[in-house]
Amino acid sequence: MIVAFNAAVSISAIFQVILAALVIGLILAHSGRDAGFGGIGFTPASQGGQHIVERNLTRITVVVAFLFAANTVFLYRLLA
Repeated sequence: MIVAFNAAVSISAIFQVILAALVIGLILAHSGRDAGFGGIGFTPASQGGQHIVERNLTRITVVVAFLFAANTVFLYRLLA
C-alpha cells in the first residue's frame, strides 16, 4: 500500500513539473499588446480580431492551466 502511495505521489509530482513548464511556455507564447515573445509567428493578421492560431493557443492554455490546478488539488489531498 505504501509503495503504491509513493508511486502516485512521484508520478503526480513529475506531472506537476511538466504542467508548470507547459503553462509558463504557453503564457509566454501569447502575443501581448507589444507582440512581445508571442510575436514570433503567432501575431494576428489584423488588429481587429484574433488569428485562429492565437485562439487555439488560448484554448490549449486554458486546458493546461485547468489540469495544473486539478493536479495541485490532487497532490494536496494525497499529502494532507
